[in-house]
Amino acid sequence: MLETPNYEFWFATGSQFLYGEEQLKSVEKDARDIVDKLNASGKLPYPIKFKLVATTAENITQFMKDANYNDNVAGVITWMHTFSPAKNWIRGTKLLQKPLLHLATQYLNHIPYDTIDFDYMNLNQSAHGDREYGYINARLHKNNKIIYGWWGDDDVQKQIADWEDVAVAYDESFKIKVARFGDNMRNVAVTEGDKVQAEIQFGWTVDYYALGDLAKSVDAVSESDIDKKYDELKKEYTFVQGDNDAQKFEDSVKYQIRQYFGIKSFLDKGGYTAFTTNFEDLYGLKQLPGLAAQLLMAEGYGFGAEGDWKTAALQRLFKIMNHNKQTAFMEDYTLELQHGKEAILGSHMLEVDPTIASDKPRVEVHPLDIGGKADPARLVFTGAEGDAFDVTMADFGTEYHLIGYPVEAHKAPHETPNLPVAKQMWTPKVGLEQGAHAWIENGGGHHTVLMFGANREQQIADLAKMFELNFTDINEKYLNTHAN
Repeated sequence: MLETPNYEFWFATGSQFLYGEEQLKSVEKDARDIVDKLNASGKLPYPIKFKLVATTAENITQFMKDANYNDNVAGVITWMHTFSPAKNWIRGTKLLQKPLLHLATQYLNHIPYDTIDFDYMNLNQSAHGDREYGYINARLHKNNKIIYGWWGDDDVQKQIADWEDVAVAYDESFKIKVARFGDNMRNVAVTEGDKVQAEIQFGWTVDYYALGDLAKSVDAVSESDIDKKYDELKKEYTFVQGDNDAQKFEDSVKYQIRQYFGIKSFLDKGGYTAFTTNFEDLYGLKQLPGLAAQLLMAEGYGFGAEGDWKTAALQRLFKIMNHNKQTAFMEDYTLELQHGKEAILGSHMLEVDPTIASDKPRVEVHPLDIGGKADPARLVFTGAEGDAFDVTMADFGTEYHLIGYPVEAHKAPHETPNLPVAKQMWTPKVGLEQGAHAWIENGGGHHTVLMFGANREQQIADLAKMFELNFTDINEKYLNTHAN
């Protein structure tokens, strides 16, 4: 399983010397209490560390420099407890190269009417301290996140947690390496892209390898490893021999296991966390990787079919953000257009991520009409139900463009006995006609990443902002257009 490092976030509280040392001690006490209680809440995926009460340009600048050069730090959280003169923050904020969260909050969630005096007013100045600080961030064009509300509320803590996941994904993006086994599918447009710009903007390294290089790694896998994994899979999944004789079924499954180990070994030796295959380029391989690719995706590797390295990197990125939960490489395949039942049936030839399975996947072996190789084993299952977000990355030559919409995912209403692939159905929340029309109009491709969970729309918007990436949220665009 691919693991994400143990990141942390640094917390700085803005204040000044105007009201004396005793007030600064109170500022630090309140800030430490907030940090301690946020960590104790159990809702944050990564811990926060209180670092300082920021009162001068010098200590703010040093704080930001230290955050930049500490690899364990995924981002900075700031809170203006009192009025912090924003010019003190200019140099440090300009130097900061990591995600920034402005937590616009207050220590208490109420006004103590019976006891409030000028000392309290001077100490608790977040109401206008946040505006002074926010002004300078806006003027510096800092793509920071702002969360407004009382720090102890569940919804505020959820927003902090979601942002932490986005910030970690942003940092990890610059470590993503994609191995392309073979080139892109011939004559297909959407899988092309500017790899140099992708590395500049997102940090993605994309390298090509001939299939002969991979074949050597596949052929080198030991029989004992294959047999052990075969027995493990028999316990984890349901083996369905179907119309195959016993030997053919076992040989096909074991060859996919061989490919799994061979690809994994190749990736791990080179530090790659995503990969692509292409059914038109299988020199030295007996089958197109199916079960092999699915097993690797289940462990957190990103994948793209037909050489689609952009989707492979995007899936890996969102797997990091989503802790590898229900984040699948997907393709719009066929449509249900009956009124009142409109939906998209998503799938792929073989390679659908089992993290979205709602039932126990079955290992099956069936012919594949393309590629000209032996019948591959694959996992067959039904997808999940619930809120999800479907997103694609398009390269328009002058810029990258992220396109997506929230969807309601559901199961197929009927069995598909003659379609031996994993399948997932969904309907765009703006409606199939409106959603698909906008997707096509904006140049969205057919390869996507489908990610389950609430608030994904906001997280993806925050991530796009960090990357200074053009993002079209079709749902938001449609609703705003019709509201006017």
